[in-house]
Amino acid sequence: MNDSVIDQSYRVTADELRQFIERYERLESEKKDIADQQKEVMAEAKGRGYDTKVMRKVISLRKRDKDDIAEEEAVLDMYKEALGM
Repeated sequence: MNDSVIDQSYRVTADELRQFIERYERLESEKKDIADQQKEVMAEAKGRGYDTKVMRKVISLRKRDKDDIAEEEAVLDMYKEALGM
């Protein structure tokens, strides 16, 4: 291959790489913005008297399958009973 073909191939690869990196960086920025908005929602809820720790647990539970939750709660109850709690 001659040098101009190698240079052109490198340039195309570098441009494509730069596009991937810039897309990723934009997504990182969007992710940070969303995280900031989520913090604001929790701060507002806390200001209105809600327990944000419990809210986060509810949010986590809503993502899970109901059967998995029931099984975990049954095991938790069994362990608590074994410990006299």
